[in-house]
Amino acid sequence: MDKLPMTAEGYTRIETELKQLKSVERPNIIKAIAEARAHGDLSENAEYHAAKERQSFIEGRVLELEDMLSRAQVIDPSKLSGDSVKFGATVTLVDEETEEETRYQIVGEIEADVKQGKISITSPVARALIGKEVGDTVEVMTPGGGRSYEIIDVRFG
Repeated sequence: MDKLPMTAEGYTRIETELKQLKSVERPNIIKAIAEARAHGDLSENAEYHAAKERQSFIEGRVLELEDMLSRAQVIDPSKLSGDSVKFGATVTLVDEETEEETRYQIVGEIEADVKQGKISITSPVARALIGKEVGDTVEVMTPGGGRSYEIIDVRFG
């Protein structure tokens, strides 16, 4: 059973979703199923089938979230330090071709969101950055071809 590295923020987000599913969504879907049952013949009752399908989704998601929380290895980036890139670091890069600056935080797979500047520890960019320091240049193979980035800043927290 592999540990899932994640930030405290990612852990809290999963806990919040789980609580919402258990305390709000589950009771609502139980009511919806009861109401649909009251309409009679279940074989032709679209409301009942839709509610049962939603219930199945909710129960599956609850199990998935509980599994994630049980395997979570919470890492607090604010307690980390050093000059080299590691999990939780926020890294500022400059594209050596376009001179464009980009900032990424390296997070766990389940909390990755490129639009928010959070990339998975398993992504090609993060794998290329791990262990590197300010001033280092990294080569990354992207879907658009090879890119070269210089690390200009590494921060934690």
